[in-house]
Amino acid sequence: MPDLQWLESFVGADQPSRRSHERPSESEALDAYSSIVVKVAELVGPSVADLRVYRRTGGRRHEGSGSGVAITPDGFILTSAHVVEGADRGEATFSDGRELMLEIVGTDPLSDLAVVRATGSELLPATLADASELKVGQLVVAIGNPLGFAGSVTAGVVSALGRSFATRAGAVTRLVENVIQTDAALHPGNSGGALADSKGRLVGINTALVGPGTGQGLGLAVPINAATRRIVAALMTHGRVRRAYFGIVGGPRPAPPRVERETGRSSGIEIVEVMPGSPADRAGLRSEDLILEVAGEPVGGMDDLQRLADGAAVERSLTLTVYRNGDLVTLQVTPTELRT
Repeated sequence: MPDLQWLESFVGADQPSRRSHERPSESEALDAYSSIVVKVAELVGPSVADLRVYRRTGGRRHEGSGSGVAITPDGFILTSAHVVEGADRGEATFSDGRELMLEIVGTDPLSDLAVVRATGSELLPATLADASELKVGQLVVAIGNPLGFAGSVTAGVVSALGRSFATRAGAVTRLVENVIQTDAALHPGNSGGALADSKGRLVGINTALVGPGTGQGLGLAVPINAATRRIVAALMTHGRVRRAYFGIVGGPRPAPPRVERETGRSSGIEIVEVMPGSPADRAGLRSEDLILEVAGEPVGGMDDLQRLADGAAVERSLTLTVYRNGDLVTLQVTPTELRT
């Protein structure tokens, strides 16, 4: 009876059955996916705070809320700039029940990052990872306080990498580059919360979501990488971020084959507009110029220029290699400090 034998082996008829009073072990009850999510929640959850911030507008006090992630034991918390925008004080509540007063250390609307500091000590800081190592399809876990429900955990995958979104500070706009897209469910209040990898390391700060009527399962997070680490360090040390201002509008463009053969550069930044009176204008840059190098560093897009336009470039003469009308030319530009 080969068919019956196959059926018995398939349903496990020849295996001893578990007695009804025996409970499965934890390892048996949780599948691999659940085990990872539970582990991440246990590791990262104690580092995530429910933030309540207060701001005064027109003589009246207004309350806002969001999430934050402890990054040092002595009280520094990383969050989104829009969560604490205009606030002068607030409170941070952790999963162990501690409610700590906090002060605003520094905000950077152009990266949508901010640092606040709680009055307590012995916080459990999250371990920072490098989001540049993420892969599409990788498991990620979001922890925050959506709609006031503290310590909420959702899980999903990295849906896409290399996204961008626009930020504004006064009259200045900037693209936040290399943003992480995830389908982990995010709601108002998740902003500033943790996006963690399967090892329980912080890879991003949840910052935006697409609302009903536009799309579902689409959230964005500012990545934790070398650029954001520099921003966070500047906020912790100086309370603000200095950036260099060139005064150009541009985008990526492939280099002509001859230029690629001569320089080894396959792409550059094509200038669309030069702001009148800007450092770029004074340096002699023109529309349709193709910038290939800045201070010896190759630039293939505006994200590369933004990376180089940190505080160290302010008032420093930089050499540009530019392709113009069939020729390679060298120009000197001295960026000023970006004012917001």
